[in-house]
Amino acid sequence: MARTGRTFSESWHRVANLKVSLRPTVRVHRQFFRGERWYVLHDPFNNQFFRLRPEAHDFVIRLGPERTVEQVWEDCMNRHPDEAPGQEDVIQLLTQLYYANLLYFEMPPDSAKLFERYKKRRQREIQSRLLSIMFARFPLLDPENFLKRIMPFIKLLVSPFGAILWLAVMIAAGKVVVDNFDAAFDQFQGVLAPENLFLLYLGLVVIKTLHEFGHAIVCKRYGGEVHTMGVMLLVFTPLPYMDATSSWSFKSRWHRALVGAAGMITELFVAAVAVFVWAYTSPGALHSLAYNMMAVASVSTLIFNGNPLLRFDGYYILSDLLDIPNLYPRSMRYLRHLVERYVFGYKESVSPAQGFKEAFWMGTYGILSGIYRFVVFTGVILFVADKWLLAGLLMALVCVISWGIVPLFRLTTYLTSSPRLTRTRTRAVAFIAGAFAVVVLLLAVIPFPNRFRAPGVVEAVQYVKVVNDAPGYVDKVLAPPGSEVTAGDALVTLINRELELETEAALAQREEAMAMVRKARQTEKADLEPLLKRLETVETKVKDLLVQKESLTVKARESGLWVAPKITELQGSWLPRGTTIGEIVNHGDFRFSAVVSQEEASELFAGRIEKAEVRLYGQSGKNLDVKNYQIIPFQHEKLPSAALGWLGGGEVPISAKDQTGRQAAEPFFQIYAHVIPGAEVLLLHGRSGKLRFTLDSKPLVFQWGRLFLQLLQRRYQI
Repeated sequence: MARTGRTFSESWHRVANLKVSLRPTVRVHRQFFRGERWYVLHDPFNNQFFRLRPEAHDFVIRLGPERTVEQVWEDCMNRHPDEAPGQEDVIQLLTQLYYANLLYFEMPPDSAKLFERYKKRRQREIQSRLLSIMFARFPLLDPENFLKRIMPFIKLLVSPFGAILWLAVMIAAGKVVVDNFDAAFDQFQGVLAPENLFLLYLGLVVIKTLHEFGHAIVCKRYGGEVHTMGVMLLVFTPLPYMDATSSWSFKSRWHRALVGAAGMITELFVAAVAVFVWAYTSPGALHSLAYNMMAVASVSTLIFNGNPLLRFDGYYILSDLLDIPNLYPRSMRYLRHLVERYVFGYKESVSPAQGFKEAFWMGTYGILSGIYRFVVFTGVILFVADKWLLAGLLMALVCVISWGIVPLFRLTTYLTSSPRLTRTRTRAVAFIAGAFAVVVLLLAVIPFPNRFRAPGVVEAVQYVKVVNDAPGYVDKVLAPPGSEVTAGDALVTLINRELELETEAALAQREEAMAMVRKARQTEKADLEPLLKRLETVETKVKDLLVQKESLTVKARESGLWVAPKITELQGSWLPRGTTIGEIVNHGDFRFSAVVSQEEASELFAGRIEKAEVRLYGQSGKNLDVKNYQIIPFQHEKLPSAALGWLGGGEVPISAKDQTGRQAAEPFFQIYAHVIPGAEVLLLHGRSGKLRFTLDSKPLVFQWGRLFLQLLQRRYQI
């Protein structure tokens, strides 16, 4: 460590005569970070690590039972007066090494007072862990002996042969996924179904167990030791873990990075194997388990483990590649340094960053990780609350305490009693008070534009749906969609072989009945009346069948624009009677039909609407003014267009039982807005977009509160 504290300390007399030494079990490993030499102290007995710069290492290795701390320090000052640590640095170093359980010495009661500050910090760390109920670890086993026994197998896996095998399996699995993508996507829709949760969790446990063994195997391959295997609670879910922190002592940063990536590499390999099992097995327990393992491994690797903004594998890989150990806590200290030095005016604040490059990465990572963690934890809380509302509320309460109340209390204590702010306390308090006032003004006092958006589609005011009066297969499209048609024009022809055969049979029956009637008139006049009734029945049947046969040619009932966007998809398909094939549109007048949820409708009805406008998709920055609008004061369940529902790419949830994509999952209100055509915006029947209302301006806290209450109502019906 470079000298950061004072050369002399008033507390020095308390440690000067101590005789201190490293524990006999401590090993020293040399490493290089960005071309600089560092030393890592490692005690395999308690699996503790500590990293030292050369000048600190030079001090530590000279400690022993035959020399006092002061003698060692004076020796270092004589040897390297510009680089030797100051007395404050020595006290801090001894404190950290002692509580890392890397030092051995008899500590007098007077000297123990020096460590109280650090002890309190350790207690705060333990308390913070207790507050982090979503992440808790419980060690159980020591896998070191097992790893030693399988060392030949480990050397085979972590080798060029293992890399080639992994790559080949991944390529082959990728091809299988591409070939079966539709089936894989369809099955993914039911991953969170209640009947699949057990298999999902079982697949998760298997994947994470192999994931942790991946870390342990690569760590063991490059000379590390793994002494801890246990269970961690991740959002109340028990999962396995292993402690492979001995990789910190590796000289090569690439070896350290590979240990960090080993879990993801293992997961992807297991996912690839699961792909083959899933693709070549019939539906059943094994088929479903393989799919769940495939889904869990791929999703967890891409979203969580590979993400460096969370303290999972990606974080440690990035830390190793950047040569910045403890990236997250050092980033937090760097942000604190910026505030202390440039905002509070504490000029003695020392940056933990060494050089501009390290400062850039620390500042960027600290800001991004803070934002991302807030987003992820919020998402996790909402997910848990969807399943178990009480657990979600408990997690939210813990987050409010740990992210709000505790930091606020620490900030207050820091502002009022920190010796670092002795000369700049007024400035710091004034800045915090001013910042708080600005936040309050922006959130709770100053009104901001309050806008409301509702999805919808353009509809012609006058249009007629084109339906088939007879069932059949779509054969030919006689009128191309988008063309002008007149009433009576043939649009589509259908084929119904059964109808044709039935018609032919009915015509034959009619000829037979007519022949029998003619015969009865000549010979058996007593049978004439029942035969005439039979002929009448057959005639009626023939007329009906002929009408149906004629209806196989679908004709326009009105003049206008022939609109049939899905006609190509219907080619060759069987259409039951009454199926909507398209529409005949009178495109002289249009309206925008929008849908709003029940929660949003209450806000819309209660507020004063200042302005309304429509923006269509594909027409960015071009709005259509609304000349008048009408709110239909009763609930609807069927959407005006399938394009507004999830199946059609829209945002409105639809009923899982509805295959048409128009049955909404919940009732909604409908708004008709008559738009003023613009020269730059093309109005087409069926085109989707958003209706935007501008309501009374309100402070942001009221707008966000409304959105939060709507969320609670929508999700939890409260």
